[in-house]
Amino acid sequence: MLRKDTRSTHSLRRHRLVLIGLVLVAGLAAAASLGAGWLSRAAPAAAAGAANANASGLPVEGIAPKLDGAVAWLNSPPLTGAALRGKVVLVDFWTYSCVNCLRALPHVRAWADKYRDQGFVVVGVHTPEFDFEKDVANVRRAVADLGITYPVAVDSDFRIWRAFDNQFWPAHYFIDAQGRIRHHHFGEGSYEASERVIRELLAEAGHPAKDDGYVAAHGSGVQMAPDMAQIGSPETYVGYERAARFVSPGGQTRDRSRDYAMPAQWSLNQWALVGHWTVHGEKAVLDDTGGRVLYRFHARDLNLVLGPGHDGKPVRFRIRVDGLPPGANHGSDVDADGNGQVTTQRLYQLVRSSDGVRDRSFEIEFLDPGVEAFAFTFG
Repeated sequence: MLRKDTRSTHSLRRHRLVLIGLVLVAGLAAAASLGAGWLSRAAPAAAAGAANANASGLPVEGIAPKLDGAVAWLNSPPLTGAALRGKVVLVDFWTYSCVNCLRALPHVRAWADKYRDQGFVVVGVHTPEFDFEKDVANVRRAVADLGITYPVAVDSDFRIWRAFDNQFWPAHYFIDAQGRIRHHHFGEGSYEASERVIRELLAEAGHPAKDDGYVAAHGSGVQMAPDMAQIGSPETYVGYERAARFVSPGGQTRDRSRDYAMPAQWSLNQWALVGHWTVHGEKAVLDDTGGRVLYRFHARDLNLVLGPGHDGKPVRFRIRVDGLPPGANHGSDVDADGNGQVTTQRLYQLVRSSDGVRDRSFEIEFLDPGVEAFAFTFG
């Protein structure tokens, strides 16, 4: 699974690959003009690579753009083409509230650790989906909490995203030691195939793998691999810009507080607000205590991106699954009685079904005002 940027304000197109023959010609021309780019001192090697399209058989998809325009770098000074020259590089576009990115993360961390001493570098490019993900302090906290030690470019202005003409989270671009994109993968999965690409590019660069084994990365909590065959509910946004299947009577009122009520009836993948809420473009904000969000879902896991509001005070909540405390079906951010707190702006895992996957009714009640709700995801 993957998340696509569907916001019209960015007018972003999916990264399109051009024909290999055209890229080889254009790539060599670009190498002469990049100046401080990745190929500035690698033109002879690039020409040799063009003459022999490569021992690994991986195509040349284009010249890697510069990593310019980040508002900050974490775990590293800004990385330039000169700093990365001669390295095999994985550029990983991610954002910290994206469940698909979080589930891919154990594999990316494992690759960074295993192949670091063989000339391999992971560069995480954190490009935000929600406004709160533009805050460098939030990204820094998430990087620390997630155990990410490789360099991260904070791409809050989308400049690196646009340079790659990217449109997906997560998106992986595999770059050889000559600064050329040789492979890409959008979304979760295909981890062994991706690692095989890393090993092939390292071998091309003169650093063959020291063993034949692949990493065995297993995430826990929200980073645990999903049961794709059992997911019957789609990602669902709460804010009016991208909301769908909302069934509270009267629909959503834009940017104005009002009292929302339960629908008379609702079906799978429909959701509702109850209580006094103000719905904005990307979120709904609770204006009083006792507000609720309800969802009829079919999946092993239910997650919800939440924030505590402008004052930063924790917001207490309790959840019910089919009208009862979750018990053994509680997620990692909830206890068996259904109690939890919203303390930071992030994704919260609220349900992990342990007794089989079926249609379920979910309800979360907030015991304090001010909570911000952004999006449901499932696993």
